[in-house]
Amino acid sequence: MQLFKTESTKNILPIDGEVFYYGQILDHKVSYQLLNALLDTLEWQNDQSFIYGKLITTKRKVAWHGNEAFEYTYSKISRKAKPWTNELLFLKSLIENTCGETFNSCLVNLYHSGEEGMSWHSDAEKELKRNSAIASFSLGAERKFMFRHKETKESIAIQLENASLLVMKGATQHHWKHQLPISKRIKSPRINLTFRTIER
Repeated sequence: MQLFKTESTKNILPIDGEVFYYGQILDHKVSYQLLNALLDTLEWQNDQSFIYGKLITTKRKVAWHGNEAFEYTYSKISRKAKPWTNELLFLKSLIENTCGETFNSCLVNLYHSGEEGMSWHSDAEKELKRNSAIASFSLGAERKFMFRHKETKESIAIQLENASLLVMKGATQHHWKHQLPISKRIKSPRINLTFRTIER
């Protein structure tokens, strides 16, 4: 397993995709102000998914926002996007200017501590524009993030620090899965904002 901790924008995937890590793009004072603002102002809901036909409600919370009331379905649950808030528009502009991509929606995830994570998956839902970029911005606790190739099973890990940006592009979602592993030693919250492009 390779371990990356770098602020380079070099592609960290060896084959079949493009992932660029920009490191910290916002100073810590502003980032924690944004973290607290998002905690207070977004209409958080416990995430839900169907697993083996049973509806599961997670401790992790989510919020879904966009240019319009986009319908987005993952884990067999449909959600309708709410309007952008001022904080989300600020981050959207910052991230678009940093990576040169444009986005029309954002799925926001709240992990209250390291005891909450995300299992292996790919972001390849039918609503997403094929091979479009997905920008993942982190606020709060530093967490390990992992990729695993669907065929070779090669894995890559990267530490996502507070106020850092990671961008997945090209065929990444077709060939790689990713996960946020659980880490019980982490007691503080993390908000992850994944900016996406919904295709109508």
